Amino acid sequence: MKRKVKRMLSAALASAMALGAMAGSTSFASEDRVTVTFQTIDFYAGSCNTGDYAEEILTAIEDYCNVNLEIEWVLSDVLEERTSLTLASPSTMPMVMTWSGSITGNVVSVAKDGAFVDLNDYIWDSEKYPNLSQMNESVAETLTVDGMLIAIPRTRDIGRYGFTYRQDWADALGLDEPETIEDVYEMLYAFTYNDPDGNGVDDTYGMEMTSYTGPFDIIQTWFGVGNGWAEVDGQLVPVHMQEEYMEALDWIKKCYDEGLMPADWAVRSTDTWSNGVKTGESGVYIDVMDGGRRIWDYFVAEETYTPSVVNPDEPASMNLLGAINGKTLATSGYNGYFTISATTCDTPEKVEAVLTLLDRLNDNEMRLLVEYGIEGVNWETDEDGNLVDLDTEDTTLAANYAGLNQMLAYIPRYTLDPAPASNERTDAQQAAYDENEVYAVFNPALSYLANSATYSELGATLDDIISQARTQYICGEIDKDGLQAAWDKWLSQGGQAVIDEVNEQYLANQE
Repeated sequence: MKRKVKRMLSAALASAMALGAMAGSTSFASEDRVTVTFQTIDFYAGSCNTGDYAEEILTAIEDYCNVNLEIEWVLSDVLEERTSLTLASPSTMPMVMTWSGSITGNVVSVAKDGAFVDLNDYIWDSEKYPNLSQMNESVAETLTVDGMLIAIPRTRDIGRYGFTYRQDWADALGLDEPETIEDVYEMLYAFTYNDPDGNGVDDTYGMEMTSYTGPFDIIQTWFGVGNGWAEVDGQLVPVHMQEEYMEALDWIKKCYDEGLMPADWAVRSTDTWSNGVKTGESGVYIDVMDGGRRIWDYFVAEETYTPSVVNPDEPASMNLLGAINGKTLATSGYNGYFTISATTCDTPEKVEAVLTLLDRLNDNEMRLLVEYGIEGVNWETDEDGNLVDLDTEDTTLAANYAGLNQMLAYIPRYTLDPAPASNERTDAQQAAYDENEVYAVFNPALSYLANSATYSELGATLDDIISQARTQYICGEIDKDGLQAAWDKWLSQGGQAVIDEVNEQYLANQE
């Protein structure tokens, strides 16, 4: 049986190698290629890219991308420590380094000292790098230091946040899809007081809410409030200094005062998040689109089937709407990133070899290989052309390509061909992501905050001052004077220094 599988594998890999030869540049013998050293994350406790077919899969990647590849796997829980040690030895730094999370102060600091290649000199060449050149420019700005693009993001959906609601409740009450803030208020009020489930009992409220206050950040964008920070009169300011912030806060407080969300939201555990909508307590969920989709999945699933209040023969449903008033909150657009060492990538040829690797890994053929393995071994297609995973229960087979997807930038974001079967719910989620990207509001200060010494030291404390004051105001524990006192405290305890440090960088970047 193993011989048969190996023959199938070889044919599939040969196809990938042939595609690589046609991918846009001459293929050379392995001894003539640039050897790329790549430090990346190991989430599999030492079993990444291991097994009978691991070497052949790696060879297929090398042939397709026209490089020799040396991967240094670093366990996820020691990645930060390892990258810090690596920075101390520039001459031996891997050519590509993988970082988790968002850009940090120490990364910005070494970038200023020239540790990383300025990718602006390369990345926007669409002929050489047809995938990477499609990087979102707003995301690129958050990874820019002193005008240098220092990293390639491991992209995530920008338009993930937004507004979702019980469609069957809205249908029962004759409510149209909301477009404006007033429409949302009317929906919340109707879901609270107009008996949307038709049981004759006053047992519902409009908006799900727990101590996790992310929904408030989303709501604020509807009013024109920025994402953490905003540009006002030529400088960057924290959003609580915007005029629109108070308007948004008063609207949220009105919803609280009128009982349109749980009275005890501020002490509700975040692990109950989404339970209110699932159990029919509430009808609106403001957070990630995939969270709304999972609620819809819950309604449809056999073991938790929830009938529609309009037609009991059908399941309840959600509308994954997204933006309100033409606005929603953007994610950072990435979770982790790749830097390219200026000391070990010290020639244009080496930089181009690295970028070719990172670019071609995003081709459909390579993504299929590193995410799902080999056709006929790890996956097959059904009669409808959908990808069917064959090794979900066989960790031995899955180990052959395990972890290789950590080298993917996911630029551009697209659906694989073939892909696992979709459904009405996953299609609605993707449509919401795509539409939200147009309306998503970015944080213009992300990279500057990373290089603010004061924010690095006091950021968590300063953020907490603003967050607590917002909660206390909504719940009526403080009035506007108390809110202003909190803002003054924020300024005096380091906030003004953060504003100064952020704008010094911002203004220098505008010159």
